[in-house]
Amino acid sequence: MGSRRATGIVIDSNALPTRSDVVVVGAGLIGLSCAWRLAQAGLSVTVIERDTVGVGASLAATGMLAPAAEHEPGSDPLLPLALESLARWPGFRDELQAASGISIDYREEGTLVVAIGRDEVDRLRFRHDLQIRSGLSARWLPGSEVRALEPTLRPSVTAGLFCPDDHQVDPRLVMAGLTRANQAAGVTIVEQCAVEALDWVGDRVCGAATSRGHISAATLILATGAWSGDASLLPDELALPVRPLRGQSLALKTTTRTGNLSHMVWTEQVHMAPKADGHLIIGATVEDCGFVPGVTAGGLYALLEGARRVLPGIEEMEVEAVWSGFRPTSDDDAPIIDTLAPGLVVATGHHRNGYLLAPATADCVAELVTTGALPDIASSFGLARFHRSVQRERRAFA
Repeated sequence: MGSRRATGIVIDSNALPTRSDVVVVGAGLIGLSCAWRLAQAGLSVTVIERDTVGVGASLAATGMLAPAAEHEPGSDPLLPLALESLARWPGFRDELQAASGISIDYREEGTLVVAIGRDEVDRLRFRHDLQIRSGLSARWLPGSEVRALEPTLRPSVTAGLFCPDDHQVDPRLVMAGLTRANQAAGVTIVEQCAVEALDWVGDRVCGAATSRGHISAATLILATGAWSGDASLLPDELALPVRPLRGQSLALKTTTRTGNLSHMVWTEQVHMAPKADGHLIIGATVEDCGFVPGVTAGGLYALLEGARRVLPGIEEMEVEAVWSGFRPTSDDDAPIIDTLAPGLVVATGHHRNGYLLAPATADCVAELVTTGALPDIASSFGLARFHRSVQRERRAFA
């Protein structure tokens, strides 16, 4: 897997309770965010994690909150949820920092998307046109203005887009903050505990069988990320169309001599995110290879060469950590937030937008569990949309 930038938070070896109002399966970003909101609502919550906190995608991510830079053809249905969640991030940040005592390095400098050469500029023009048609804030910059914002970029950078409303956080600090906030709210986090089966009474889920015994609950939330497509827990009619996409990333240590970026910088090959602790995170490959772990020479070469094309200073930066993780990607690259059966809720499939969508997802799941109704902002992200798509395809070929 490679060495990651760890949270530094130690989880006590908690015993598995016999009962909880809510059981959250998965101690990643989405699972811990949902657990925290539900504990704030007064419910007893237990989080069960098959490995350790954040091990799937959450500690492998760059921490981008970038709806403008991420926007691409076909993603218009996701945009309202993305923008709503970005609007909730400042409040989420303030609550999380107050509850945990940890600053999460929330940065608001914006994103620069840059291009070298005519072909890349043409594609960047297309991206800009799409952003403007979708009502996003993005400003076209000639190469000279790009380099005025980021003087360490190569003179060969021809043009860029500045997305001022895109923000970022440090995943390591967010996960540390969520762990402490959950602990302070009375949430029990149980690591190294695999869920082996769901307990059903008729058509209702009432708990789970785990490697440490049974736990009963009024509601069970599946937030198992890239593992959500595992067919062993759900009947065929509730199967989740989620698969892993491996991503490799690395952290470079900057110095006064090497300098660092001031903004997130994207190219067609990589994205680069400066952090307050002096690191520059470079990510991330997109590899449809199943659950094959590891860091490869080809992956690291692609990251370093992609960064070096625009930022020559990386040649003098020390490589401090390299890692890989698995993005939870649904068939349409959008999240699945839904009640699958009485007592069974799912929150998964966030693809590259887990950090961006975390506040809205947690709020929507908390409302769904406490009131039984999913807010309108998330109503189009249920499992049924995939069934409707299959039905439309069958009618088209009938």
